[in-house]
Amino acid sequence: MRAAALILLPLLLAAMLAPLPALAAPEGAAPEAAAIDAGGRTASDALRYPIAKRLDLIEDHFGVKVADPYRWLENDLRADPAVRDWVGQENALTRRYLDDLPGREALKGRMQALLSHGRFTVPRKAGGRYFYGYNKGLENQTPLYVREGLTGAQRLLLDPNDWTKDGASALAEWTPAPDGRTLAFAVQEAGSDWRTLKLLDVDTGKVLDDRVDWVKFSQIAWDGLAEGFFYSRFAAPQEGQAFRSASQDQQLYYHRIGTAQAQDQLIYATPDRPALSHQAQVTGDGRWLVISSFQGIDPRRELHVAELTGGPIKPRLLVNGPAQDWRLIGSKGTTLFFLTDDRAPHMRVVTLDATRPRRGPREVVPERPETLAGGSLVGNRMILAYMSDAQTVAELVELDGRKVTDVPLPGFGTAAGFGGREGDPETFFSFSGFVTPSSIYRFDTASLQSQIFAQPDLPFDPTDFGIEQRLYPSKDGTLIPMTILRKKALADRAIAAPTILYGYGGFNISLTPGYSATRMAWLEQGGAYAIANLRGGGEYGKAWHDAGRGANKQNVFDDFIAAAQYLKANGFTPPGGLAIEGRSNGGLLVGAVVNQRPDLFAAALPAVGVMDMLRFDRFTAGRYWIDDYGSPDKAADFPLLYGYSPYHNILGGKDYPAILVTTADTDDRVVPAHSFKYAAALQAADLGARPRLLRVENRAGHGSGKPVDKLIDEYADSYSFAAYFTGLKIKAKPE
Repeated sequence: MRAAALILLPLLLAAMLAPLPALAAPEGAAPEAAAIDAGGRTASDALRYPIAKRLDLIEDHFGVKVADPYRWLENDLRADPAVRDWVGQENALTRRYLDDLPGREALKGRMQALLSHGRFTVPRKAGGRYFYGYNKGLENQTPLYVREGLTGAQRLLLDPNDWTKDGASALAEWTPAPDGRTLAFAVQEAGSDWRTLKLLDVDTGKVLDDRVDWVKFSQIAWDGLAEGFFYSRFAAPQEGQAFRSASQDQQLYYHRIGTAQAQDQLIYATPDRPALSHQAQVTGDGRWLVISSFQGIDPRRELHVAELTGGPIKPRLLVNGPAQDWRLIGSKGTTLFFLTDDRAPHMRVVTLDATRPRRGPREVVPERPETLAGGSLVGNRMILAYMSDAQTVAELVELDGRKVTDVPLPGFGTAAGFGGREGDPETFFSFSGFVTPSSIYRFDTASLQSQIFAQPDLPFDPTDFGIEQRLYPSKDGTLIPMTILRKKALADRAIAAPTILYGYGGFNISLTPGYSATRMAWLEQGGAYAIANLRGGGEYGKAWHDAGRGANKQNVFDDFIAAAQYLKANGFTPPGGLAIEGRSNGGLLVGAVVNQRPDLFAAALPAVGVMDMLRFDRFTAGRYWIDDYGSPDKAADFPLLYGYSPYHNILGGKDYPAILVTTADTDDRVVPAHSFKYAAALQAADLGARPRLLRVENRAGHGSGKPVDKLIDEYADSYSFAAYFTGLKIKAKPE
């Protein structure tokens, strides 16, 4: 079994990186309107926004009349010429504006330089072979390599950079068979969540004829004999609905090597409960298939187990639900080891007997104040990772729960990886900090020896930068952690600096230390960067998550607003020098707080955000988010959602910050209609002189699989925009 990463970073999170060709404005386009002075530019540089037609569409929601004038922008731009033309005009306008920003090219060049070093992924071992990704620096996609033995010469297996001219085809999930002779891998097109699974013969490097389509939100779980694998898929969507239709009725299948997909065996499905999704794991000894079923993003699962004897696969109920979180971390014989929040909000380790589920769980490692973020069985021991003040602390523990020692970590940061198998003491993990790129380490759970497997060359000195941790009070007095990054020279002389404030605050996701080359380019220029650990995240367990979701969602916005106020009141940020940034759920955060406190911010960068809280559940993965947001179809939830929905709460007559809305045309996680409608509403309102622009990436999705050159362009645009409006002067050669 390949253990999951011990610390989960935002998609989301987790959050680096030929200029994007703008779609041409059509001939005979409607005249542009609404001249805007662009924050101090001359009149000749003023912006004129494309006209977005307004529909006379008003709907009744529990007695409240709600207008939705831009509903037509929900149509897929590939199928609707009107949407495509409007997006083309928006992109052309935005491109002209951003290309003229002072320092953009210098910032882009520095981002390229900061990414021009080798980067490895955590190796996975199978059949004496070591598989890992390695990017030489500016390759758009990361190729996959293999070594025969730990010190063997590396051999290229797959290079996704050869798959398409624009680099938008990515190697997504991949898993070697237990014997290391066959590799299952997923192809991701244009950033979509859809995957196509293929197989590769590792000995010859030949891609086999096998092909599995319409896979989404799936793990790849090989059987113990390396004859085939389990995967999750949805029915093929209707024509033209691949990037919009709701993800319902996921099914679990088994594919045998050398057969057509039509012959794949249906293993488990719940047509009577179509909201359930199903994931498969196979224990390291190949004996047990564990099926985890869940309804939303909330970690509540139902478990089934089946013994893989070579005969018919017959799943049996192991844990009824979905009610609690159950994460398989390994097995020993018939004993299955799980992390669970059952009677333990901060998680504990328990075992279940695969043959006698009615016995219930037996506690191995009890709950403690720190959140147990992940674990895995490696050799004959467990590695457990705890989150302490948003950083990783890892421990080596015997299977009976007795602590052996701390796993040696290089310092303050985030560890991830620690995959392994029963009987093999070797594991690998990555470790990164806020100002140090990821290094890869090898650790032996028997000898307790640790060594570097791969370490990048740094194009800067990390000691030039300071990391400050602060606690600040939110509106209700709750103390919220925040990390502030800036040059030590600024901190030593207490110099206020233009600042980007980043937040997420949702889905139990924790913002932990991690390196970003694009962020480093901002810091090198003398800017500061603050990361607030808002409620709704997972930094302090279930209670912290619950305090920022559903009826408590306003706490997240209050926490973020209080962070901005703290930075200003305590001299970190000069007047007019604060920008805010957020992606996905963080894009919703940015949109909501701009509406609530537009006076606090000079610039806002909402990316791939959830902006229409009354219709988010109607598209693709949106139904999963009801656990965190609530349902717009419930009378109790509607006023809460309507009360902070960014699209519905834009305050005309107020001076808004400069806003750069970013999305992508193939985002089928948070469909681009959210950003389209929000941007159109912003541009139609009387919000002052600063610009409200829309940037739509071509052949890209929610974030994963995006080519490096497109990521660099996106962040060069976003951070030069933030620099212009916060007063950060971009230098060709930062000091």
